[in-house]
Amino acid sequence: MALGRRQFASLTLPVMAAACGASPEPNYYTIVTRTGPTLSAGPKIVMLKDIGLASYLDRREIVRSSEGYKLDIMANDWWGESLGAMLARVLVSELGQRLSGSSVYAESGAISVDPNVVVGVNIQRLDADKAGTLILNAQVAAEFNRPRRMAARNFSISKPTATPDMRGLVAAISDAVGELADGIAALLQP
Repeated sequence: MALGRRQFASLTLPVMAAACGASPEPNYYTIVTRTGPTLSAGPKIVMLKDIGLASYLDRREIVRSSEGYKLDIMANDWWGESLGAMLARVLVSELGQRLSGSSVYAESGAISVDPNVVVGVNIQRLDADKAGTLILNAQVAAEFNRPRRMAARNFSISKPTATPDMRGLVAAISDAVGELADGIAALLQP
């Protein structure tokens, strides 16, 4: 069955329009671990609870900024894994390095242990201000069970971005999370 020009055009136009409107493949980013000062003291077994995230951060797209009552979300710049899981993975690694005598595990991991301390982290802000400086605001609480005590601290960490692009923002996030790990390790000292 032969198609006329008009019939052929009516079939190909929607296909061409869909192809032109398709967005490019997203760029995937990850937070990398940063080394920090090693502390010899610390609880024997540390369990990091699942990270609490401000809802505006809990998405696959990276939030560049939340300034001026508007979210600046990068449509094609995505996290390589869920942000909460990535932050937990990085913090477990960083705390394990900083607390050399401790074993650090994530709550959602496959290992079930009887911890000496349970650490909870709420991330309230993790984006750049108008000047391009990365802001990390977090609450941390540690519940020790042998002997029983509590410790808590709020963190407000600012890091300049080396470059104005997404790579610079993610590098600043990695630096800020490393500094947060330093603070948590200090909080867990006897």
